[in-house]
Amino acid sequence: MRKLTFAMNVSLDGYVAAPGDDLGWSVPSDELFQWWSDRVAATSLALYGRKLWDTMSSHWPTADQQPDATEAEREYARRWRAMPKAVFSSTTRTVDWNSRLVTGDAVAEITRLKAEDGGPMDIAGATLAATAMRAGLIDEYVLATAPVLVGGGTPFFTVLDDRVHLDLVETRVFSNGVVLTRYRRRHAL
Repeated sequence: MRKLTFAMNVSLDGYVAAPGDDLGWSVPSDELFQWWSDRVAATSLALYGRKLWDTMSSHWPTADQQPDATEAEREYARRWRAMPKAVFSSTTRTVDWNSRLVTGDAVAEITRLKAEDGGPMDIAGATLAATAMRAGLIDEYVLATAPVLVGGGTPFFTVLDDRVHLDLVETRVFSNGVVLTRYRRRHAL
């Protein structure tokens, strides 16, 4: 069974986007960016919700062609394009860049993908992740917590019907003050 991880930048008060879908609150650094780039390189399939897909696909397909792109940005863009992606949307009509569109039942498709042989999968986008979270499909949660309070917006976690017990398996502090925590879901014995 494939492992599914929900990993995103998050504010200290728990939001992946501030009001108005503002992402400008993040605390970037070369070190953190490289960590995300290496993660993309190690992901065998990324599952995107429509909103995050729109954000990512509007920038990364051609980011390496910008005259001011850094080598790290060029590397990330190449890795992002090469990474297989499934985009879950009922409104998007076409996707490119090594992606396929999923318009049906997200829980059924994620369950099917998890049952396949293959490497690790990441789920990206709070709405899609919330659907997978409520269905008990996420195996690991990775929070890159920035030292900033945004006061509202799109939360990392959704409202759940039951508790989900987790084990802390990794912590790391980046030089910019971002704290990475990785938790593995504890499955019932």
